[in-house]
Amino acid sequence: MNPTSTAQAASAPAFNPAAFGAQPVSPPAFSSSSFLEDLFKSTSSASSYSLPEILTNLVLACVLCVMVSMVYSKTHKGLSYSQSFAHTIVFVGVIVAVVMMIIGGSLARAFALVGALSIIRFRTVVKDTKDTAFIFASLAAGMAAGTSNYLVALVGTGFIMLVAFGLYWTNFGATYKSEFLLRFVFRGDADSEPYIKQMEEYASRHNLLNMEASGDGETMLLTYDISLKRNKNANQLVTEISAVAGVSEVALIAAKADVDY
Repeated sequence: MNPTSTAQAASAPAFNPAAFGAQPVSPPAFSSSSFLEDLFKSTSSASSYSLPEILTNLVLACVLCVMVSMVYSKTHKGLSYSQSFAHTIVFVGVIVAVVMMIIGGSLARAFALVGALSIIRFRTVVKDTKDTAFIFASLAAGMAAGTSNYLVALVGTGFIMLVAFGLYWTNFGATYKSEFLLRFVFRGDADSEPYIKQMEEYASRHNLLNMEASGDGETMLLTYDISLKRNKNANQLVTEISAVAGVSEVALIAAKADVDY
């Protein structure tokens, strides 16, 4: 290597960007606060809801749907009550509120959500048709709260609750429970006229459905379909039939159509 060229390279001046009018560029400083501000700015630009309004909508939807769920628990009749369904009422309302805020005023988002949700299939059988009314009430509360229609959400949910309690307290639509199955064991050598007279006194209609002989041939299991008179009591009928000579093991069973399950 030539010593002269090495000395010339060492003595050459260093490149200075300022000599050409260029400004030195410093690396960008990262700040967590600025990152969160930018995130919320970008979110707010894509949505018409501010953060306080989003929280207000969600809290209102949750409170209203909890109230609807409490009304469901108080007014439910029968054996098909489900705690899971009571929780579902609350979840549905809050989720619908979120969905309504996501859609906003965008028709494209609405069609996109319809397409995304169309792949979901629900095969849970609703045992009581009245339960679907509470699902729709939860949907309505969630939609009203999610679109910031607070007055509609409060008034509508309150009115639905009053209707539910009114129907429950007045027992609206109930029919007189008079259809029963009367079963008892009857001794073959006894007279059947006494228990027939008792059934004619307490029932407006009685039909023999089944007659089954026992193994020893001394007794028979009889099953009657009866319709009680409005001024008669089922307990009195059982007491009177049990007092008839030759009758034992009396049982009165409600018809399937009269049982809430």
